[in-house]
Amino acid sequence: MKILIVDDELVSRKKMDLLVRSLGYETLVASDGVEGWEAWKNERTRMVITDWMMPRMDGLELCRKIREAEGSQYIYIIMVTSKEDINDLVRGMDAGADDFITKPFVKDEVAVRIRAGERISGFESRDIVIFSLARLVESRDSETGNHLERIRHYSKELTTAMLKLDNPPKEIDGLFLDNIFLTSPLHDIGKIGIPDYILLKPGELDDQEFQIMKRHSVIGFETLNEALEKYPKADYLRMSAEIALSHHERFDGTGYPNGLKGAEIPLSARIVALADVYDALVSKRIYKEAYQHDVAKSIIEKERGKDFDPIVVDAFVSCNDKFMEICERFSKNQNGLMPLQRISGV
Repeated sequence: MKILIVDDELVSRKKMDLLVRSLGYETLVASDGVEGWEAWKNERTRMVITDWMMPRMDGLELCRKIREAEGSQYIYIIMVTSKEDINDLVRGMDAGADDFITKPFVKDEVAVRIRAGERISGFESRDIVIFSLARLVESRDSETGNHLERIRHYSKELTTAMLKLDNPPKEIDGLFLDNIFLTSPLHDIGKIGIPDYILLKPGELDDQEFQIMKRHSVIGFETLNEALEKYPKADYLRMSAEIALSHHERFDGTGYPNGLKGAEIPLSARIVALADVYDALVSKRIYKEAYQHDVAKSIIEKERGKDFDPIVVDAFVSCNDKFMEICERFSKNQNGLMPLQRISGV
């Protein structure tokens, strides 16, 4: 776990930093509330240890801002203070603090407070629940193998690579990156509503069957959107619904279900669309053999501006070797062999 430490006093800040690192945690350090707020927005650490009295932005305001922006992922906040009056502690808790450490602090107390925070953070089972839901679909088709694991890692690599472009999309931040890794496995959740005779057909679908298959994007959206209406603060549900609905849209407007074009398609869906197609190309199916990495890469590059967002394709090209590594890592057969190889000379 990485822990953000915010304190305007140099000696106190360094002491806490050394102490927390001696306990085996990675740290991120900020010298006041404003710097701490910017650091937290970029890193979104799951735990924050902040001083109360600071210039520019005090610990109370920092707590409030984090609580307003934390979304569905709970952030554990420990406030360091010399205040011991019960009214002050109530103010701190009202602002969003979970626990308090009184100055001067000692190692054993800090260790106990951090471990308590870890236990509470560990109660969050959101990731497990989401991945289990996605597995319901995958379990109906044994040939998809580790498809969900590959999709989430492809999507994360694409998003990370887009951040390194000269003009990265403004939508991408730490929360976006976390959410796309979390929610991309739900892209085909709607297939739970597709009959087996279509979902598992060993060959191409006819026109009527394909129209039924295309319904999976709407079924997935309706399912996830219903959950979002009950929990509107759950930002990950919003992204998962967008992806489920729109990951078969095409950049040129020829996709389904709504024929969206360009920026009309949510960025998350544009990213998962490329990840999903790449995985389909390099994976063996009942009706096709697996393409080699370079063949799949060439196909995707040719669809730049057609099926795929040019920016997403550029990001893919910049990190395509990592795609190959991910495919190899999650595609071992029972003999431990790696099925995907680069074609020499291509």
